[in-house]
Amino acid sequence: MRSPQFETIGVAIKIDDGETVWYPKPAVADALAAIDWSDKMVVCQNTAFDGAIMAWRYDIKPMAWFDILGMSRALHPHEKAHSLAAQANREEIGQKGDEVLNALGKHYSDFTPEELAKYGEYCINDVELTYTLFKIYMERGFPKQELKLLDLTLRMYIEPVLELDLPLLKTHLEEVRERKLTLLETVRDQMLKDANPDFVHTIFSEGTEGIKKLLMSNEKFAETLRTFDVIPPTKISPATGKTAYAFAKTDDGMKALEEHPDDRVQSLVAARLGNKTTLEETRTERFIGMAGRGKFPIPLRYYGAHSGRWSGQDKVNMQNLPARGANANKIKSAIRAPEGYVIIDCDSAQIEARTLAWLAGQDDLVQAFENKEDVYCIMASAIYNRPITKADKTERQVGKTVILGAGYGVGHVKLRAFLKLAAGVDYTEQEAKGIIDTYRNKYYRIPELWRRANDALSAMAVGNSMQIDAVGLIHATDKGITLPSGLHIQYPDLMKITHDGKEQWTYLSKGMSSRVYGGLVLENFCQAVARCVVGEQMLRIAKRYKVVLTVHDAVACIAPIAEAKEAQAYVEECMSWRPKWAQGLPLACESGVGASYGDC
Repeated sequence: MRSPQFETIGVAIKIDDGETVWYPKPAVADALAAIDWSDKMVVCQNTAFDGAIMAWRYDIKPMAWFDILGMSRALHPHEKAHSLAAQANREEIGQKGDEVLNALGKHYSDFTPEELAKYGEYCINDVELTYTLFKIYMERGFPKQELKLLDLTLRMYIEPVLELDLPLLKTHLEEVRERKLTLLETVRDQMLKDANPDFVHTIFSEGTEGIKKLLMSNEKFAETLRTFDVIPPTKISPATGKTAYAFAKTDDGMKALEEHPDDRVQSLVAARLGNKTTLEETRTERFIGMAGRGKFPIPLRYYGAHSGRWSGQDKVNMQNLPARGANANKIKSAIRAPEGYVIIDCDSAQIEARTLAWLAGQDDLVQAFENKEDVYCIMASAIYNRPITKADKTERQVGKTVILGAGYGVGHVKLRAFLKLAAGVDYTEQEAKGIIDTYRNKYYRIPELWRRANDALSAMAVGNSMQIDAVGLIHATDKGITLPSGLHIQYPDLMKITHDGKEQWTYLSKGMSSRVYGGLVLENFCQAVARCVVGEQMLRIAKRYKVVLTVHDAVACIAPIAEAKEAQAYVEECMSWRPKWAQGLPLACESGVGASYGDC
């Protein structure tokens, strides 16, 4: 859209219930300029696209930006597709048509009058379908507050203000490439020591490119592991149900190989992960490309998860920019406030754990949060049966891991792995089981909430309703689990099946069967409630300062340098504010201020 090659072919416009009119290229600018946008809501299928063209190419600034793409994702979060064609088919309101396929690669001058007329009819039909779908969604009670959040999300992209530091990004890209090359050379040097000479010669005869080929090929990588008497780890693919190599960085088998006693295997795995996972390199290249085109549009997907949380899109996932390791804050530091402004980033502290305690009615834990006590030390003291303070760093980290990791029904086996990773402590299974028992006995109302969440599955399956939580906020209904926003956590086609001799619940998500159980239901609606809280807080911030980003439970905005302290205090006040439906929820936050996102 910012390319010199961009060209508008035409636009179709409908105002209220009026006739949809098609304007070809020569008439577009005048048609758009003739409209008073100050009191207009713009509704498109994908407004991040159409709205960006309107704003960047025609300087249009309406009262609000909405799109049915975002509304569809919120109302039907488990559907595979949310294209205009998919939505029209689902609602049975007509066909989208395929005239756009005949226009691929064409400039305006390439259209014959007949082709242009057909293209105009196609666009008019698109607008009519979009308007009909918007009315359907509003009639179904799409929450007005969610429309405000949708508008806020779209503005982050359509009306960008943040800037990218091009020199810093280029330096970072060089460092990433150098580090990857070092990894590859380490593999080569380690393997040349005493591996089979013929095998090594075959693989490495092409130099660095040969090493890359080995690492990028599952079969060659597996063959190399076998050379060092390592059995390649495998798993059952959820997509195919067949055995596949477990070579992803999140697979337990690969995590174990990272700690293999043979340093050559460690180097091989490190190189594989550094080379196969090219996210940092490709992402930095993408940011460099955007840096040369102007302000940085933040691509966030409204209702990206069925809990309502935002997610990344357009191959720029702002939700997982590295905060640790060799790449920590490098790209974040390249995202800068405009001249004369600072970025304020405020994170809602422990909001899921706080929400869980509140919904469960675990009043002692709620009060501890409210009193700003160190709940990690409290948990650790119960585990170790002695007073634990912040000075006991390992023990406190164990308490933290348990508070943040055991709330949704995790078993002792997984907890043991969490504790080893997060706290560096290798407990026996029996010791890990004792820790789980301590948590569940101390905060007994939380396991009770798991059981009620599991009962809710039975209720929803037969169309019954029941209250789940202790405060009367969350109910299971035939539509799903109610949320404060007015939307629902949904489990379509919910059914109980028998798998490996055990009964379990499943539902259909994006065409695939997914397992669900009480702990997962609880996790879903705790995250969803936390998202509702942060959403309302974000709207309060936006009344005074431009919100530029949200990541998980954090909100970032910009403010003039001269009022940075005042703005930071206001943002913290907003992020500590409780919605009227959550007056008993203990909230806290922490914020940072800086010229760049990485400085916050």
